[in-house]
Parts: sequence; C-alpha cells; structure tokens
Amino acid sequence: MKTTEKIPVGASATKTIFVTKELTVAHFHEDMPEVYGTPMMIYLMEVAAEEAIRRYLPEGWVSVGVTVDIKHLAATPVGMMVTAKAEVVATTESTISFKVEAHDEVEKIGEGYHSRAAIDMKRFEKRYKNKSSR
Repeated sequence: MKTTEKIPVGASATKTIFVTKELTVAHFHEDMPEVYGTPMMIYLMEVAAEEAIRRYLPEGWVSVGVTVDIKHLAATPVGMMVTAKAEVVATTESTISFKVEAHDEVEKIGEGYHSRAAIDMKRFEKRYKNKSSR
C-alpha cells in the first residue's frame, strides 16, 4: 500500500493570518515597504497544504515541503487578513501535489503549485540527527 493511497484528489484546507509588521518585507529590510512578504505567503500556503492531508497520513507520518512554484501577484498592507487555500491535485507513491492560492480582503495575491513528501517521522529524525552529529 502506498503511503498516499488514502489522500483524495480534491482534499483541501484554508489558513488565514492577520498581516502584522513582522510579516512584512520591511521587517527584514528597512528600506522596503510594509507589505506582506513572499516567503510568509508561501509558508501560509504550505501550512494549508499540510493541514489538507494530515488526517490521511498513517500514524507516525508527516509531510514536508519539496517544491514550490508560486507567483506573488499583488501587495498586501499591514492590517489586512490573508487566506491561503491548498487543494490536492495529484498523488504519487510518496508525494502529494497541490494547487495553491492566496487572497487578501481585496484580491488574489498569489497562486501556483506546491508538492509535499509523506515521510516516516522516526526515519526522518534519525537521518537529520545523524547529520548534526558530524
């Protein structure tokens, strides 16, 4: 049985966040405007994707991000809400592909594709702990 077998195409989730100064480009680069940062938008999309499939993974398994292909379409100022949606569009033996998008209170601000790998957490921890002990 493949790890992703129980994940249905169409499974989806949304995550919403309030844009604060800490989530803006200006927080990291003071010469830039106070608008929602692209890495933060991508992270919100990843969190929505993870949430969409979490209940379908075997016990002791999680998902980790593998690829992102995202366009940031419009700026969002501090004080607005942003909602990201992720929807499963395909699965392979160990990866899950998503269509993702994000909207602020006015318009679509981002869209693209994201994939995640289903992994056994114990095996994953062993690999990265071995790496850190070098």
